[in-house]
Order: sequence, then structure tokens, then C-alpha cells
Amino acid sequence: MPEWAARTRSRAGRRCLADAAVLALPAAALLAVLPVSVALAEEAAPGTRCTITDPRLPEISGLASAGETLLAMNDGGDRAEVYVLDAACAVAEVRSGEVDPYDPEDLALAADGTLWLADIGDNNAVRETVALIGLRPDGGTTLTRLTYPDGAHDAEALLLAPDGTPYIVTKEVLGASGVYRPDALLADGATVPMTRVVGLGFTLTGTPGGPVGRAGQLLVTGGAVSADGERIALRTYTDAYVWTLEGSDVAGALSGAPIRVPLPESPQGEAITFAANNRDLLVASEGLPAPVTLVPVTGEAAAAGPAGAASGPAPTGELATAAPGVPPVTAGIIAAGIATVLVWVGGKLRRRRE
Repeated sequence: MPEWAARTRSRAGRRCLADAAVLALPAAALLAVLPVSVALAEEAAPGTRCTITDPRLPEISGLASAGETLLAMNDGGDRAEVYVLDAACAVAEVRSGEVDPYDPEDLALAADGTLWLADIGDNNAVRETVALIGLRPDGGTTLTRLTYPDGAHDAEALLLAPDGTPYIVTKEVLGASGVYRPDALLADGATVPMTRVVGLGFTLTGTPGGPVGRAGQLLVTGGAVSADGERIALRTYTDAYVWTLEGSDVAGALSGAPIRVPLPESPQGEAITFAANNRDLLVASEGLPAPVTLVPVTGEAAAAGPAGAASGPAPTGELATAAPGVPPVTAGIIAAGIATVLVWVGGKLRRRRE
């Protein structure tokens, strides 16, 4: 088995086992985010834009687009590296910084040309800080450490607002993700506390894909903001959710109702960005060869909710497959079902390693 494949399997096992530990959370915490409606995008056939085959990119977890140019990064690694891809998905350039990251998971391109790597992975929820690493156009590197206000979280999604404000979206076992924003400007060498500004809820959608069965429909694995600043996207292993953005009010936008876009089935889909038209999506999965798939997005997301909704958990996305207003008991049954799935998957992976 190739070394990268062994690492992927091992990491997937650790994720499942760490996720299973979350089942000890109080039921009230699991039901903190209430369900609201989500519009399903009209169907349109996705197509392969190009296929990544370079052996240096075996675990793609972050994508960003700059017109027809794509920027890609691996999950984890010993260096902060971004690969610049041409129209055929061939590596044209590698940008790197002298930083040894812990677990980079997502990528965003700022208006000034800085590439931001989100070193936010924490499968076992043990990190005291996470970090944002900036690769500047002049070749310099900056690193800002961030702290959560409520303990460690695993996360794989970064949203960079048009004004440069970063938002981290956590990857939660039961779909109740938190969105966190730094309390101050990023600064090299600084440690900046964050505030939780929005709570998102995701549910089982029935879309196949991912390495952990149905539980993958709940786990946020990537994020993007369109270059024109008008849309936000978050993805799970199986689906994408698109919101309308006004200005740089990411928290307010996420308080509205998104469009859900089922994604093509893939083994471990974590990367997402907007296409050059700022509307359609480009997605990719870990493993080689890795097709970069263009997913058309039709329809419009609902208008953003009031800015005041950011002061507490906002009912965004789906928590249950039933209509809005699902009783807490029903939501609890759904959560219990998800937990059962995770325990079963974790057991399978443990036996496989033995």
C-alpha cells in the first residue's frame, strides 16, 4: 500500500474513533440547533473540468480559483505548500513557506494575493490553538494562532470574507457545526481569541459518498467565498450548500436559507471552490487520479437574515429531514441513529486494523 494511502486510512480511522467519543455529549447540546428549510438546487449535469494526476497531490483538501487558474493543497504535510495548476490541472508552480504546520485542511485566496492555509485540523480535539498561515505574494510568510472560546474543535473549512475577515467552520459528528471569527486582526506571531458567531445544522440527505457512510452527509469538509463576494459555499463529503452574501456579513448570510447541491459521489471529497463565473462550483476528492468536477448551481439562496442573529446559534441548514419545526424528540431520535452509524463504522475500522 502506498504511504499516502496508509496515512489516509489511518487518519479516517482516527476521525471515526474521535467522532464516536463525542457521543458522550449531553442530549441538550446535540439539540441546540433547530431545523429550518433548505432549497434543493435544480438538477444540472456535472462534468469533469480536468484531472489531477501529479503524485505530489495525493490528498487534496483545499482548492481556490483565480480565474482559470486553480490553487490546490494537500491535507496535512510537513510544509505549508500550495500548488498552482494550469487549465489541464498540471502543476505549473509551487508556492511554499518555511512553516511546519500541524494539520492544514483548507485554502483561501485573499484580494491582495495572499494565500491563506487553514491549519485547523484536530481529529482528537486536543490542540490549544489552531493557526492561519499566510503565503504573501512577496514570498514572505505570516502565522497567526487562534483560540476557541469553548475548547478544542476539529475543523476543515475556511471562509474568507471580502474584507479579509476569516471564519472557521467546525466539523461536528452530529452536524451541529459552529462558525468562529477572530476578535482582532491577524498579526504575525500573535495569538488571537475567537468568538462563536453562528450555529449551523446539517442532516442526512441521502446523497452517497465519503469514507464514513451516511455520517459523511453531516461533516463539513470545506468552504469557499466567490471572487465577486456574492456567494458562500460549504460542503460535506456528499453535498454543497450555497448562501447569498451581501458585503462581508458572513455571519448574517449564514443565518439565511441556503441551496443544497448534491455532489457527485467521491471517496473522500473535501475540496471546494467557485468556478470563474462565481456561481458554479469546482470540487475534488483525496486520492489519485483526482477529477476536478464542475458542478452547476441553479436557483437562488434566500436573502441573509438579520445581523442580530449572529449573537447566538442561528438555525441555518438542516438538522432533520422532516419539515421545519421537527420536535426535539424526533431530532433526538435522528441524532441517536447517526451515533449508531458512527459506532458501527468505528468498530469496523478497529477490526480492520487488528
